[in-house]
Amino acid sequence: MLDTGLFEQVGEVVRGAAPRGPGEPRLLVRRTGVKVWYGSPDTAREHYEAQVIDAAIAPGARAYAVEIGFHAEYPKESDNDAALGRLRAREDRWRPALGEDAVAGPFLGRDSWRRVSETWLDPDLDDPDLAFDIGVRLVDYLRILEPHRAT
Repeated sequence: MLDTGLFEQVGEVVRGAAPRGPGEPRLLVRRTGVKVWYGSPDTAREHYEAQVIDAAIAPGARAYAVEIGFHAEYPKESDNDAALGRLRAREDRWRPALGEDAVAGPFLGRDSWRRVSETWLDPDLDDPDLAFDIGVRLVDYLRILEPHRAT
């Protein structure tokens, strides 16, 4: 079902197209996803991610979904709320570009983490264009949210 090269290809799209203004993006590619952040490994608690998630945590999915967007994954819920709060304070600036599919709220599958992300329900994982489509959308999140994340 899941080609091991899918997220390697997504990572290549991100490497080639991610904004460099915040610095060189760091990537962690796994079989089921890719994580992207700026700064040192210590700053990876706030990151962008594209990943396959189980239908049990993706409302409306039959088998799985691909989630794409921003995550705040600090141990303390208050730190996650603060990270999301900074983005929500400027939502009027990023919402028109990301659209209504981007959900700002609790993380899927872990209520103490936060997200601004969207889910693609049951996409064809064998579609030859899927890696490009995921990579481009992940870069959209980087380009649109990153200027508002730290302000």
